[in-house]
Amino acid sequence: MNRIWKCFALGVAMVVLGLWTVSAFSKSPSDVTTMTVYKTPTCGCCTKWVNHLREQGFQVTAYDISDLTPIKKKHGVPDALATCHTAIVDGYVVEGHVPADVIQRLLTERPKVVGITVPGMPMGSPGMEGAYSEPYDVLTFDQDGKTQVYTSR
Repeated sequence: MNRIWKCFALGVAMVVLGLWTVSAFSKSPSDVTTMTVYKTPTCGCCTKWVNHLREQGFQVTAYDISDLTPIKKKHGVPDALATCHTAIVDGYVVEGHVPADVIQRLLTERPKVVGITVPGMPMGSPGMEGAYSEPYDVLTFDQDGKTQVYTSR
């Protein structure tokens, strides 16, 4: 009988440990970062970028819009920094092929900027993977359109 209780106690301990492990290492719905992406319907690199974000744990709602100009103007994206898609996440604008880890850094550090951007479409940035990669800068921009290098890849 004593052996049965030991086995039972060991089994209960294993179940409790398993449940604790699952809860400790999985995100609750409130921990998931949600993002809205506006992109053109025919842009394949935008879809790849959205997939990159989802793979990194973002919950993305993507809208296909023919003309992104009104969205960019509404959210303060300077014309010189405009790219093929615009995202809104937790009060920030994300313009272009910004890596997910840089977006997470932005959300952690919370600088006083309108948003971040990867101008152009540099090869090797998320969604623009190919035969080669080129160096690129991720810039912050403020309400006056002033930019500053946030990080380089």
